Amino acid sequence: MTTDHDSDRQVVVHLDGVHKEYGDLKALDGVSLEIRAGEAVAVMGPSGCGKSTLLNMVAGLDRPSAGTVRVNGHDLGGLNETGLALFRRRQIGMIFQFFNLLDDLPALDNVALAAQLTGTSAKQARHRALELLDELGIADRRNTYPAALSGGERQRVAVARALMNRPALLLADEPTGALDSRSGEQVMDLLIDLNQIGQTLLIVTHDPKLADRCASRLVEFADGRVARERALGRQA
Repeated sequence: MTTDHDSDRQVVVHLDGVHKEYGDLKALDGVSLEIRAGEAVAVMGPSGCGKSTLLNMVAGLDRPSAGTVRVNGHDLGGLNETGLALFRRRQIGMIFQFFNLLDDLPALDNVALAAQLTGTSAKQARHRALELLDELGIADRRNTYPAALSGGERQRVAVARALMNRPALLLADEPTGALDSRSGEQVMDLLIDLNQIGQTLLIVTHDPKLADRCASRLVEFADGRVARERALGRQA
């Protein structure tokens, strides 16, 4: 569902007739989808319906069997593995259910590493990392290793890492799935705040509460296809 206002926004994600097969399994079956700048889109559906495959396509972690995937003007089908790695580092931020932090690095270095991998100097990277940790309210935990952080703190570190390179698109895969209800609420508030300042979000979740609170549009998947799309109460 688009409005005249929506149609003026840049298309950040464009999938056209995307298929993905793993042997005899059809993970995606002709998916077409657009996400415009500033939108917060939630994808829901039963396990095995294609949600994670969709996220992997948009992140350039997997290639379609057929169809086109364009993200922020990049045709992912035309990129080799090196090109896809650079695309991910510069264009995509990812938040995972189980945080995916490096256990042997303190919080600040976990965040800074994302920028250093794109060629940013260690000094500049650490400066921005500290700014982000401060904005997320955990600057005082910058020298703490992941094992000593709470689940909510670890997810905030992961969000800071995802934002390091000012991504065009933030992907969140079950971002509250491993958190207690209070920490989950805090991460939802954080996602809302990010979207309100213009961050484009694509969220895969089983949690209807997260979708209702954080997204302006819901895409429901079934059997590898988009079964239904509808606007949600919170408009981007």
